[in-house]
Amino acid sequence: MRLRFELTVPNILTMIRFLAIPVLAYLIDAGDAYNTMAFILFLAIWVTDVLDGYIARRFNQATEFGKLFDPLVDKLFQLTTAVMMYVAGRLPLWVPLFILIKELLMIIGSALLFRKTKLVVYAKWYGKVSTVLFVAAFASLFFLPRDQTQLASYIFIIPVAWSLYAYVRYGKCILPLIKKKIQADDDLSDSSQDEDPAEPPEG
Repeated sequence: MRLRFELTVPNILTMIRFLAIPVLAYLIDAGDAYNTMAFILFLAIWVTDVLDGYIARRFNQATEFGKLFDPLVDKLFQLTTAVMMYVAGRLPLWVPLFILIKELLMIIGSALLFRKTKLVVYAKWYGKVSTVLFVAAFASLFFLPRDQTQLASYIFIIPVAWSLYAYVRYGKCILPLIKKKIQADDDLSDSSQDEDPAEPPEG
């Protein structure tokens, strides 16, 4: 499958969101004086994510590029926010580590799946719910007093639990696809062998 960027509104919004992520990282790291600006940009990034998905579905502007790049930007958005919140002292280390391991496993698993079977698993509803829960948890950190940052560990219990649930659901979704692809390849191989002309007898 060959991907190419198509000039559609959803893809443009995705690119804008991608370019805004480094700015968000800077604002979070800049300190409390930029906290309001950081939150507004954080919210804007999330809103454009919801908006580009709606536009793609409503106006039939979904593209293969958007289906793959949009969730990739979402992962980068979450991971960048988690790392910078940890650097700013608002988040315990285990949260960005969990997100990093989770996303690496998803990326590696998807790459191996595509390499072996040419199958692509796009974001499902339970994956999108996981994103919303993490976004809501991150948003709460902008309003969490510095002397209450220990509450961040409890805030992320539900997003992490749902994320693990989503992993199980993705696994149940992927395994039948792999079995179906393997069966189709086996059937094609058997059909090719049946069509080979028999060698003429000797003598």
